[in-house]
Amino acid sequence: MADKQFITIDGIAVEMEKGLNVLEHAKKVGIDIPAFCYTPELSIYGACRMCLVEIVDKRTGRSSLDSSCSLLPKPGMVIKTNTEKLRKFRRNILELLLSNHCRDCTTCEQSQRCKLQAFADRFGITGVRYPQLSPQPKLDTSSSCITKDASKCILCGCCIRMCNEIQNVGAIDFAHRGSEMEVACVGEAQLGSSVCVGCGQCAAVCPTGALTVKNETQRVMKLIDDKNVKVSVQIAPAVRVAVGNAFGVPIEENTFGKLVAALRRIGFDEIYDTNTAADMTIIQEAAELLKRLEGKPEWPLFTSCCPAWVSYVEKHHPEVMPYVSTTRSPMQLYSGTYNKEGGSVVRGAVMPCTAKKYEAARKEFEKDGKPYVDFVLTSQEVIRMIKEAGIDYANIEPEAIEGKWGNATGAAVIFGVSGGVMEAALRYALYVLKLNTPENYLAIAESGIRGIPGPDAKAGTLVNGIKTADIKLGDTVLKVAVVSGLANASTIIQRIKDGEHFDFVEVMACPGGCIGGGGQPSANWDTKAERAKGLYLADKEYTFNSVEQNPVMKEWEHLMGNEHAEHENWHIHYAGHTHK
Repeated sequence: MADKQFITIDGIAVEMEKGLNVLEHAKKVGIDIPAFCYTPELSIYGACRMCLVEIVDKRTGRSSLDSSCSLLPKPGMVIKTNTEKLRKFRRNILELLLSNHCRDCTTCEQSQRCKLQAFADRFGITGVRYPQLSPQPKLDTSSSCITKDASKCILCGCCIRMCNEIQNVGAIDFAHRGSEMEVACVGEAQLGSSVCVGCGQCAAVCPTGALTVKNETQRVMKLIDDKNVKVSVQIAPAVRVAVGNAFGVPIEENTFGKLVAALRRIGFDEIYDTNTAADMTIIQEAAELLKRLEGKPEWPLFTSCCPAWVSYVEKHHPEVMPYVSTTRSPMQLYSGTYNKEGGSVVRGAVMPCTAKKYEAARKEFEKDGKPYVDFVLTSQEVIRMIKEAGIDYANIEPEAIEGKWGNATGAAVIFGVSGGVMEAALRYALYVLKLNTPENYLAIAESGIRGIPGPDAKAGTLVNGIKTADIKLGDTVLKVAVVSGLANASTIIQRIKDGEHFDFVEVMACPGGCIGGGGQPSANWDTKAERAKGLYLADKEYTFNSVEQNPVMKEWEHLMGNEHAEHENWHIHYAGHTHK
């Protein structure tokens, strides 16, 4: 007890914890200090000044102001977070921000989820004394994934730090100075022609509506209302936990059946589970891995399910493309095989990922000029559609999807969390090598490839962003790595160039994997951990947990025809891919 040290925040004694700033110490005792530019995993910027606190000098009784996000506590420090001086400062900051903000709040994509809107309400801002300087939207709609509205930017810098520190993409930065300062792409290019990879993590940390997921809900509703069109949709694994969470359903409850029922009420004609296609992806990637191991290659096989990762390789590390798996993502596998009717069928997907919108638009995924996937809705968009339809999601009766397309395994479900693709492929590899015992399955699960990353005490880095393990497959020891966040992908690539050997590497662009996708509802690290837990619980609930146990897999072989047709339907070759 004598070793413990304390600070006092608003009269409450708070035990000091190494590495935490004053803002995080306040959270420990239920005090929410407002902040725009602070996000735990990013470096400290300290620009918004909303998180100012008063530090009281116990000797003189005088106080000074400092930003709680950058302030590290000292033993005995006395801090006040809610004084008239602070409230006055915060109200003035909010009025200044609102004066330079397009205030079409009711029609904004971020309405009711906007920090500026929430803080204006919290601090009773009912009028703004300053003239409005940005009354009109300033839109950049060139990207297939993200919409940028400069009129709503508050220059907090969160998007820039995310893009540079966690993702290492460097698509955006501050441009100009003073009152002319804005967030812009390099060379002031539009997002669509920049080095942006579409991961959507910039939008995930944007506190206002300056960066949002591109909304396609109205286009899809027009298709649904067209009586001459049959609209089918597939649902990715990570979506089910995020949507349920958004409607207050406990994470332990698998809400996939509720989501199917809700989509039917909205008007979708056919609903499928992407997990069935994920099982086929596992077969193909595991086969690629085992074939490569026969030749003892210097470079590992990298997974290819994540479209932002594929785009990152193309734009930032083209030398790595020959080692990226040629297996199509589950979204493309599915849409290339079911529903062989003509143009009256529109195929869509519900994904946790903004980059899937870009993947759907790629020319590589077309046949006779028609895309395999006509539209992609993110979890956020589907949540809006459910709310607009007035559906009581928490109490809706679950429904099943279309026939055999619900047959999937737990291995496919865990695709939605970092490490899941790796684990699923290794489960199947055990089967191929006749080593599929419960003990070997457990050894993979406990090898260290599970577990999502989280913010490090050193801002701008992630704990567990790179996980490595030695996996024993009979007499062979496989060196594997699970990577989360694109900056960590660059790190693992450099480690390989420096001589470190890996056989198999999974990369997910979004920290935590698809559970933290750019198209998911905004979530803190505790919520992401809960989503991961939900997927692993679902894995346990499935009758089958490895792909060879799925009876539908035999039917896929029949659907694909001859060996050449099978390869062309299951695999894709981007520019730079090595055809093997």
